[in-house]
Amino acid sequence: MSQKVQAVIVRAKDAPVETVTIVVPDPGPGEAVVDILTCGVCHTDLHYKLGGIGNDYPYLLGHEATGVVSKIGENVANVAVGDRVILNWRAVCGQCRACAKGQAQYCFNTANATQKMTLEDGTELSPALGIGAFAEKTLVAAGQCTKVDEDVDAAAVGLLGCGVMAGIGAAMNTGEVKRGESVAVIGCGGVGIAAIAGAKLAGATTIVAVDIDDDKLAMARNMGATHTVNSKTTDAVEGIKSHTGGFGADVVIEAVGRPETYKQAFYARDLAGRVVLVGVPTPEMKLELPLLDVFGHGGSLKSSWYGDCLPSRDFPMLVEQYKLGRLDLDAFVSERISLGDVEAAFTKMGEGKVLRSVVEL
Repeated sequence: MSQKVQAVIVRAKDAPVETVTIVVPDPGPGEAVVDILTCGVCHTDLHYKLGGIGNDYPYLLGHEATGVVSKIGENVANVAVGDRVILNWRAVCGQCRACAKGQAQYCFNTANATQKMTLEDGTELSPALGIGAFAEKTLVAAGQCTKVDEDVDAAAVGLLGCGVMAGIGAAMNTGEVKRGESVAVIGCGGVGIAAIAGAKLAGATTIVAVDIDDDKLAMARNMGATHTVNSKTTDAVEGIKSHTGGFGADVVIEAVGRPETYKQAFYARDLAGRVVLVGVPTPEMKLELPLLDVFGHGGSLKSSWYGDCLPSRDFPMLVEQYKLGRLDLDAFVSERISLGDVEAAFTKMGEGKVLRSVVEL
């Protein structure tokens, strides 16, 4: 039997968000209904609101979430009713060419719920990243649920569902940071700060944070940066090199998603170093680099999708690191808000005043 719950939607490009009643159907085969506990306000939700991802309005926003499984459909074996879960947008299929190669973190056929949630008048909703968790309940593919321990703060661990995982994974998975290496992170928003935390967790001994905001640089130090560079007053490349013996960093993570900062990352790495792009560019952006410089610097240029994570592997491991006191997920929770505060949270995000606003239900 379908259920009616409160949720946050956006009806048109750059329209204000609304709290409305939506209809959540019973789960079909391979699906689950999850009672949402928390959901972080992620920049990706703002992209949906502004029309930067698609035009399939109305969107049901929210995706960085924890919850409790309340119903499951047929053929669901990975979770049971009552399980505490983190939702993810990489429900691997196990059959595509990436999965067949043992690289499920690149799955090309990830699953979402087949049925649609709707408004009361029957209008179908497009859930953000196939999740739609600014809601009291949401319908997902069961594979989008990763079971985790219950004895942790849901608001903190739920951030692994997107932004924090993207940053940590950019360092640990994509960048393959090793013990004793040097890392630079350009852009100290939520994802960049998470990349710093990931570099620290991986054992980097020199971690250089670069931003134009001194408050963000202070947060970066609190999360593990050993050095900071304010690129308003100091050239980013020279600043990074000055803290790495003049050579540049072994790994430079670009968490802004702009050609200018990508070039800084490219030139701020050591010979044969790695560049990781985790900042998301917009479609019109172009990058131009001298091909001889690409050849001469060696190393690798990588893009990090969702931190190249495998939720079933990475979420429980990182929750355990949090419980052991090695990963301070609590520090990412800037404020706890209600469904009606999402629009204001977008404003605070744009002003750089928060790492994460988290909706609690």
